[in-house]
Amino acid sequence: MNHLNVSLSAGLYLVATPIGTARDITLRALDILASCDLIAAEDTRTARKLMEIHGIPLGDRRVIAFHDHSNDAAVARLVDAIRNGASLACVSEAGTPLIADPGFELARAVRAAGLPVTAAPGPSAVVTALSVGDLPTDRFAFCGFLPASPAARLAELVDLRDLPFTLVFYESPKRVHDFLVAARDALGGDRQASVCRELTKKFEEVSTGRLSDLVDAFDGRNVKGEIVVLIGRAGAVAVVEADIEVALRQAMQTMRVKDAATAVAGAMGLPRRQVYQTALQLGKDEEDAGNQ
Repeated sequence: MNHLNVSLSAGLYLVATPIGTARDITLRALDILASCDLIAAEDTRTARKLMEIHGIPLGDRRVIAFHDHSNDAAVARLVDAIRNGASLACVSEAGTPLIADPGFELARAVRAAGLPVTAAPGPSAVVTALSVGDLPTDRFAFCGFLPASPAARLAELVDLRDLPFTLVFYESPKRVHDFLVAARDALGGDRQASVCRELTKKFEEVSTGRLSDLVDAFDGRNVKGEIVVLIGRAGAVAVVEADIEVALRQAMQTMRVKDAATAVAGAMGLPRRQVYQTALQLGKDEEDAGNQ
């Protein structure tokens, strides 16, 4: 396949690459990869493989590793290369640079140096999941990866509880069930959600339903592949005392009473003092029952 040998001026080119199917790359992206002076790649092997698939000769051009652990000196070297006349293509392992992928600090530094930054848009797991996830797309919030710590993850979900948007998350296959449990506890089991796995690939799968149903569906399941989770927007919910007690019992299985009360109060939009008193009473009742 022949690619245009376009004339690229010095600058940074943020090039989107496929998230699964190699043919989901734009002609412009191929032209840039064929013509640029230098390539900064999150994964150099993936970048070389992609170019090989599409018949793009690398020649004597360098492919430099650039990822989340690259330091300020690495950024400065790339900025200097552009300042000296190089056209630099930046690619992540899959998808669009900067969207939960490396590139932000580099793009900011290039702009600060008064040098041009150009985007070659294309594949994105966020947009692809929204297309097939069966949830409203008129307004959405991309939340990326939440913390691995259960307490921190629950706290962030509580902060997102009342946003009137479809929420979009990236998650590890090893943690997806724990994520769904936390989302159910923080947002409510009736909230609609979708788990989108291996998008654009051979084993693509989209699981939809209530959060409580998805928790059951992924319980004990050995999940593989890249995952995007969509969660429906908040709605008005009438909270009764029984709901508070159920949520507290679930939270207190893995959290201290104080932390459980904070999480549940935030999730339900209730005064923390009220929920904390209920939590203390539940703890006392369980202690009394254990002593009988």
